[in-house]
Amino acid sequence: MRLSSYTDYALRTLVFLALKSDGLATISDIAQTYGISKNHLMKVAHQLSQLGYVEAVRGRGGGLRLGRRAEDIRIGDVVRATEQELDILECFSDSSTAFCRLNPTCVLKYALKEALGAFLAVLDDYTLADLVKPRRTLAGLLDLSPPPAAGSA
Repeated sequence: MRLSSYTDYALRTLVFLALKSDGLATISDIAQTYGISKNHLMKVAHQLSQLGYVEAVRGRGGGLRLGRRAEDIRIGDVVRATEQELDILECFSDSSTAFCRLNPTCVLKYALKEALGAFLAVLDDYTLADLVKPRRTLAGLLDLSPPPAAGSA
């Protein structure tokens, strides 16, 4: 199974925002940090905003922030929402025009559907909060200032 760069950018954006401890982040900040296309990231951020994963604040000093708590964002849900085509084979689709003589009794099709279900089930076990548990290390890799230590003033 290979995920699209669109989904990769969506997940990276969510990780960045979960690690951002000092306010809003701009699309330019995120694109520059990861070395990815700002134009592609704008489309991703727009969809994440429509889905409620991200909140877009408009105007001067605006930017992006998480629209939900990291604990409430399931990775499997994000993948389902951002992947246009999770059908591994043409015959997965009900509207498939592809003809295969094996389709009426194809065991491979069912095995691959089961594998896809297992893949998504594992991702459902992870939240965005799980992905950013090594906060200080990840923040350092992205040149973000780490959040203050608990109990510090």
